[in-house]
Amino acid sequence: MEKSYEIEFRALLSEEKYKSLLVFLKAQAEDLGSDDKCVWFFVMPEKLLKVTHNISKRSGKVTLKLTRIGQGSSFEEIEYPISENDIETAVKLFKELGHEYLLEPTILRHNYLYKGVELAVKFSKSWGYHMELEVLTTRKEDQFEAEQLIRSVADELGVKIMTDAELTDFTNNIEENYVHPTEATI
Repeated sequence: MEKSYEIEFRALLSEEKYKSLLVFLKAQAEDLGSDDKCVWFFVMPEKLLKVTHNISKRSGKVTLKLTRIGQGSSFEEIEYPISENDIETAVKLFKELGHEYLLEPTILRHNYLYKGVELAVKFSKSWGYHMELEVLTTRKEDQFEAEQLIRSVADELGVKIMTDAELTDFTNNIEENYVHPTEATI
């Protein structure tokens, strides 16, 4: 199995910037479509495990990121696709193993490809308006080049990439102040 590395940065957006980016990207980028999700985040000290219900694509997956958000831009991850019917079982499995989770019942997401960078323009209750900028690679050695490409696209779009310290503080705040919403239905 070939390793997959996600080189990823995040940026918080104002509502106005969110709306203007959607207009710009619709006209200038390759539209990869809606990608709305419901995600159960099983937060671990050094890793992040998540079960994702891709509402737009009517599918599911289990993902293990081998580092936490805020620990650099490169994430080695292992993904395992599951059927939409298996999502509830996957969540129950990890709960029974003793893992607590944070549920993000609705992440509105639209994906674009712009100058070789995949952009996910998103809104969720926990994060508000934000975007992910990423390049996927199979070689860790490609990280510096991918980071430079992402930074140049972010500069062109006028978005400020969050630092590791900002990401750590932001996600710690989410985890510390998290209130379980009504359980999502599949």
